[in-house]
Amino acid sequence: MNLSPESMIDVIPYLTTGLWYTFMITIVGVAVGCVIGTVFGLMRLANNRLISTIAAIYVEVVRGTPLLAQIFFLHFGVPNLIGFSMDALISGYIILAINSGAYIAEIVRGGVQSVDKGQLEAGMSLGLNGYQTMRYIIWPQAVKIMIPPFGNQFIISLKDTSLLATIAVGELIYQAQQFTALTFDAFEAYFMVCLFYLVMTIPASLFLRFTERRLERS
Repeated sequence: MNLSPESMIDVIPYLTTGLWYTFMITIVGVAVGCVIGTVFGLMRLANNRLISTIAAIYVEVVRGTPLLAQIFFLHFGVPNLIGFSMDALISGYIILAINSGAYIAEIVRGGVQSVDKGQLEAGMSLGLNGYQTMRYIIWPQAVKIMIPPFGNQFIISLKDTSLLATIAVGELIYQAQQFTALTFDAFEAYFMVCLFYLVMTIPASLFLRFTERRLERS
């Protein structure tokens, strides 16, 4: 067994670069995913059957296929069909946004449906229209319900970025692969990758639990 503490230090510059890409892709991807998820979540609640069906198809297709298959389909399949190449980083943003958007759509749908229907009737009795009732009564209550599952989705998306190494996006796993190819110190490289992920996910989980407790008391 040849454990090399020096390699654990030497890999840090690689992983620092990977950390930047991981954070950037997660923040941008989940932010765009929030927009997509909110739109499609509300579409699923629409009374119009065509609109709700379109949203349901999007959610079920994304949730019913592996993320790795979605990555290969969008980065290799679609460009091959249309006849252009796509930058791996751009592909990463798009894929994470589409993937997280489907799960966030379900969070939005569940959050709105969790609000008591009497709240809607109360809004109407006050003379508010549908939009005003949603804006001022339903949505604020639904957002409180959505925050814990949204936090979980953020952590899941953060870890999902590791699959983007398969298309050479320079996130943590890809940087560890580059280091390992030069030094053959795989144990040290991937041990440090796990450590970097834990440094990100444990504080996020603690913050999420803190937020949940605050919401329960409010």
